[in-house]
Amino acid sequence: MNTFEQDARTQSPARQFEKVCAILELNENKPQRLIPILQAVQEEYRYLPEDVLTFVAAGLDVPPARVFGVATFYSHFALAPKGKYCIRLCDGTACHVKRSIPILEAIYQRLGLSSQRNTTDDMLFTVETVACLGACGLAPVVVVNEEVHGQMTPQAAVKLIDEIVERESVTCA
Repeated sequence: MNTFEQDARTQSPARQFEKVCAILELNENKPQRLIPILQAVQEEYRYLPEDVLTFVAAGLDVPPARVFGVATFYSHFALAPKGKYCIRLCDGTACHVKRSIPILEAIYQRLGLSSQRNTTDDMLFTVETVACLGACGLAPVVVVNEEVHGQMTPQAAVKLIDEIVERESVTCA
């Protein structure tokens, strides 16, 4: 059970959707602001919970299918929980030619993940491959959240993960 589901079981409906209500109000409940609303919701929860999408549809007075359609059309949106650190590895032509796959394999090995299971149990990391990050001159490229790391190697990627783990262990201690 994820954090949102735990919160939902212990809170009243008004409290459960308090943050979503604030996001809707900030966007004046305008259906034409659906994408920025979904972006804000995803930033809050790190994904788009199904109950929240239904609530957003009701708040905007639009069919739920429209909200779900937008949420599933854009690859930026996630319908499943993601880790605190989303690692995106480019496997576009330039990155692939410069050996992005060994980097992916090193990341998977370091985190105990695979293409079938891309989020760590502690919800710290999610690993995704993307077709292009638009930074071909820096190939191969890894993006951690919004931070771009160019000319990566398998060793550099593992070091990057180790640094994040170290930072997280210091902040949790």
